[in-house]
Amino acid sequence: MPIQPFPCNEEEACREITFSSKEIAFDLANEKATGQWIEKIIEREDKQLHSLNFIFCSDNYLHTLNVEYLGHDSLTDIITFPYATSPAIEADVFISIDRVRENARVYDVPFDEELARVMAHGVLHLCGYDDKTPAEKKQMRQKEDEALNIRNSGKV
Repeated sequence: MPIQPFPCNEEEACREITFSSKEIAFDLANEKATGQWIEKIIEREDKQLHSLNFIFCSDNYLHTLNVEYLGHDSLTDIITFPYATSPAIEADVFISIDRVRENARVYDVPFDEELARVMAHGVLHLCGYDDKTPAEKKQMRQKEDEALNIRNSGKV
């Protein structure tokens, strides 16, 4: 179930990124650098951040959300729940660590790289990108690659 956005005073900028887990034991390495990287992605897309909650969970937990809220009876690596209370980005992003691990194995990439790609993917959806058509998928992959290059360059 989505987490309700936390209230921010209209006069002060509320730019918060949080990381938590549900039903699994998972701690994100280097939350500060990851948060700065996420902010950089948002800034490059000329968007503003209000609040962004990343919730890491199990396949089972995310499958339940997928069925209950989206009507999809399938496994997925990420579900993004944006809130329409502000023009700035305000959302919950649920990521299945089980699915990310499996995808990393299938695509033969390091877990942390696959996790970063999935996180960037969710943020890019919040910035207005979609991936339904072949052209949109190509653009999304290009934007994900750009985001990973920022992360890997250390210029965060």
